[in-house]
Amino acid sequence: MPTKKATLFPGTDDAPTQGLHIERVFSTDGEHPFDAVTWKTRTAAIKNHKGEAIFEQEGVEFPEAWSPLAVNVVASKYFYGDLAAGNGSPADGQREYSLKQLVHRVTRTISDWGFEQGYFASKDDAERFYDELTWLCVNQYGAFNSPVWFNVGLHHQYGVTDTGGKTISGWNPEGGPEGTGAVEAVDPYERPQASACFIIAVDDSIDDIWKLMQESARLFKFGSGVGADWSKLRSSREKLSGGGIPSGPVSFMKVQDATGGTIKSGGKTRRAAIMQTLKSWHPDVLEFVRAKQEEERKAWALIEEGYDGSFNGPAYGSVAFQNVNQSLRVDDAFMQAAEDDADYALRAVTTGEAVETVKARDVLMQVAEGTHVCGDPGLQYEDTIQRWHTVPNTGPINSSNPCSEYMHLDNSACNLASLNLRKFQTEDGAFDVARFRAAARLFITAQEILVDNAGYPSPAIAKNSHDYRPLGLGFANLGALLMSMGLPYDSDEGRAVAGAVMAIEHCEAYARSAEIAANERIGPFPGFEANREPMLAVMRMHRDAVQGIHASCPAALREAAQESADRMVALGEAHGYRNAQATVLAPTGTIGFMMDCDTTGIEPDIALVKYKLLAGKGDGLMKIVNQTVGDALTRLGYTEAERAEILAYVDAHDTIEGAPGLREEHLPVFDCAFRPANGERSIGHLGHIKMMAATQPFISGAISKTVNLPEHATVEDIYDAYVQGWTLGLKAIAIYRENSKRSQPLSTKRGGNTKGAAAAGHEGDGAALPEPEIVEKVVYRPVRKRLPDERPSVTHKFSVAGHEGYLHVGLYPDTDLPGEIFITMAKQGSTIAGLMDSFATAISLALQYGVPLEDLVSKF
Repeated sequence: MPTKKATLFPGTDDAPTQGLHIERVFSTDGEHPFDAVTWKTRTAAIKNHKGEAIFEQEGVEFPEAWSPLAVNVVASKYFYGDLAAGNGSPADGQREYSLKQLVHRVTRTISDWGFEQGYFASKDDAERFYDELTWLCVNQYGAFNSPVWFNVGLHHQYGVTDTGGKTISGWNPEGGPEGTGAVEAVDPYERPQASACFIIAVDDSIDDIWKLMQESARLFKFGSGVGADWSKLRSSREKLSGGGIPSGPVSFMKVQDATGGTIKSGGKTRRAAIMQTLKSWHPDVLEFVRAKQEEERKAWALIEEGYDGSFNGPAYGSVAFQNVNQSLRVDDAFMQAAEDDADYALRAVTTGEAVETVKARDVLMQVAEGTHVCGDPGLQYEDTIQRWHTVPNTGPINSSNPCSEYMHLDNSACNLASLNLRKFQTEDGAFDVARFRAAARLFITAQEILVDNAGYPSPAIAKNSHDYRPLGLGFANLGALLMSMGLPYDSDEGRAVAGAVMAIEHCEAYARSAEIAANERIGPFPGFEANREPMLAVMRMHRDAVQGIHASCPAALREAAQESADRMVALGEAHGYRNAQATVLAPTGTIGFMMDCDTTGIEPDIALVKYKLLAGKGDGLMKIVNQTVGDALTRLGYTEAERAEILAYVDAHDTIEGAPGLREEHLPVFDCAFRPANGERSIGHLGHIKMMAATQPFISGAISKTVNLPEHATVEDIYDAYVQGWTLGLKAIAIYRENSKRSQPLSTKRGGNTKGAAAAGHEGDGAALPEPEIVEKVVYRPVRKRLPDERPSVTHKFSVAGHEGYLHVGLYPDTDLPGEIFITMAKQGSTIAGLMDSFATAISLALQYGVPLEDLVSKF
């Protein structure tokens, strides 16, 4: 890691009025960032569990330090062009083959846009910005969300344009009758889609419902997810204007789910990502709460009849709501009524009058039951969300993106980026605040430049993106950072570090937003003045929350957080802000692989020892031990010999519990989301919720995070988790009970999975995981495959020590595999005949329940 140090606030002693001054923190003057790393030519390959290649590109060029996994992910998902065209330049009709091409087309395009539009004080500042941003991306310090890597720069670097007449909506600053700017139809390559997260409005009319379907389909095609709140649709208890009975929102939700299952995200193999929310007062609330668990039980019934229960098999493929996450929007009145076991009124959409009174506790318990069965619905806490809303004078926040981290106005979009926290750790284990601040400022600047240069699926989203400019900067690898520092994830110390780090990033992002707003050519976001007072009030809430960071936080981190927060508020009061939102905590699925992170987003590791499919000939699993364990042992004071012995034990036993020489008080440092196969420890649900609560006050949006519960967790445990989430001030919470679904895909190298990953295959950054990194863990229930009444058979005569007998083997007609045996030794007396009958019956049942014949032969 370069040792160059950043000045405290480079180029920002006085807020710029004519553009940003960029100083070098990471790159070296006179040296291109590409020349600062060693490059290696490799073959990128992804194979299925049978060893069959489903992607292979020879001669790809990557930094030597990048892992094979990162190489495979980037080459397969982000390189542009047809594999059959060969390696070269897409400008010549060939396929990208080097990370240099990918990073350059993104960072060069963003830097040029920024210079042309007056973001930088000079051309030299723009070139330094290009070098700094390029260095961060090449060295895995940070990454944009997947649509940026998919789409940005294809026109500007390679001249790619749409030849089929397709358009997308974009902002033209010189458009409109007065030349003050307007949304126009633009080429989707010239104005590329750069956002992963969208929220769309849906009103109570058939035209608006189908408009939602159309916009959703377009978003899926370009690799993004969408959320919508369906509470404006009148309930099935009300009347249509023509006197008929409405279908209700749940019926239309099924249509959107089917759309998502048909149109693959980004043209890839992954199904689309969708969030569906409903307000707790809606009369169809119970139908909504029960909808997904009822479909889950249908899938169970199909599996028990012998249908394939894998994630993409016919059992789950034939039931509804497998492409969606669902969350109930509960207000404070509902949660308080649940706590008090009080009544709660359901109100008509059209009149607002109460149509029924329910027990809030009963409704919340049914939510918990649904979560216990299949992970849905989750909860979003309505009043908490609105309290932290920066532009309430424009309208409320009604819904979120599929993974719940982006929450903002209807018809809005957010592009995401995340910083890799472990890259900012110094050799002595401390956190490099100055470099972290610099990286946050650089990335949020790049994201802001993207806003008006990107395209959007509808004019309304393009207009709101211009007017409010919401962004989503976050981080990845928190779990690995804390473990490497010798801090338990579930501890006051761990939560204090997480809160301080998030506060620094959040406040630096908004401080840079205020500096951009001070630029006379640019100014605050157009909707700022109408929301000045509530937005500044929220900024002060963020600042004041720093005082709540636990006293165990290292003093340097806490002081840095307060310094950044004070500066954020002061600059905003003087100049306003360029962005209504600046931060979220996303799941960082594919980009987490791209940055070689050990853990995703805010998650702890899923387990110290995981397995991934072996990408070679035949089937196989490769064991992977978390590489952070050794660093943590060093930080905790273990000798090299002690570390070696402990790591050998972990590798052999799949757990660190019981490792020789490991002190009991250090066990919590290594606790993970799931209990290891040969151990007992895991992080309890309160550990997850408290970590979210420690960072939530320093986030514009919310947190994509799974609260993992063990398989034996009860409905009451889940109910308690939902109450704790509300009490501790979260905006949203998603819970997954291990093995609740009969099939759950788990990441075998990277830690954690969002509820979407567990329940609907969503990642939140707009791209699919690489296929060999997913193990389908099918949770089998006994299914007996009986033989037909007429079946072929084989009879074999045997003699053992003079005792003769006959073995009759009944075969399955479709496979010729054995499904039953009978053993006849009638002349040997009733005792041995009875024993043989019992043995044969047991073996027959074992065969019909799927026990491999080879295992039975080996055992006996």
